[in-house]
Amino acid sequence: MKPNQYHYIDTDYIYTDPKTGVLRNLADVADFNTLLFIESGAVTKRIAELQANPIKIRDSSTLLDIHKYLFQDIYSWAGKIRTVEISKGGKPFFPLSHFRNAFMFIDTLIAAYRKTSKSDKTRLSYKLAEILDNVNYLHPFREGNGRTQREFLRLLAIEKGLSLNLNPPDNVDIYERYMSGVIDGNIEQLAALILEIVTASIKSEVSDINTL
Repeated sequence: MKPNQYHYIDTDYIYTDPKTGVLRNLADVADFNTLLFIESGAVTKRIAELQANPIKIRDSSTLLDIHKYLFQDIYSWAGKIRTVEISKGGKPFFPLSHFRNAFMFIDTLIAAYRKTSKSDKTRLSYKLAEILDNVNYLHPFREGNGRTQREFLRLLAIEKGLSLNLNPPDNVDIYERYMSGVIDGNIEQLAALILEIVTASIKSEVSDINTL
C-alpha cells in the first residue's frame, strides 16, 4: 500500500457506487474528476460564508456542524459520523467503537485551551496543535476531514483573537508543513507552524494600523 493511500472497509458500499467507486453524491455524478470539481467549488463557497459568519464552537460536536455546513450541497451524510473504518498507508485512524471516548477527550483539550491566557501565544499554539492532532487521528468523517478540522481550528483561534489559516492560497509551504505535521502526528511541528502563522498575522495587523 502506498504511504498516502487511504483504505476504507466498506463491504456494503455505504458510501461508494460499487460500479464506479465514486462517492455517492446528491448530484448523482459518476465521474471522479467531475465530482472533485463540483465538490471543490461548493465547499470553497461554504468556507467563504463561514469566514463571514463564523459558527460558534460549543465543544467537539461542533465538528459535525461544520462538516454539515461545508458539504451540505454534495453528500447526504454531511455532518454525520463515518460508519466505516479508515486507514492511511496501513495506519488505522481511530476505531469507531471508541468514538465517544475520543470526542470526550477532545473536549478536555478544548477546555484546557480555553483556560490558557490570550497573551501566551506559545502555549495557545501548542494547545491548538494538540487539538488538531487528535481531531485528525479521530478522522470522524468518510470524506472532508481536512477541510473540517482546519475550519474548526480557525474558529478556536478566533476565540483568542488570533487569525489562523492553515491553507492560504498564496502560501503552499504552510499547507505542506501542516500536512506533514498531521500525517506524522508531530505536535511540536504543528505548534511551531501555528505560532508562526498567528505571530505573522499579528505583525501584519500592527503594520496595517501603523500605515493608517
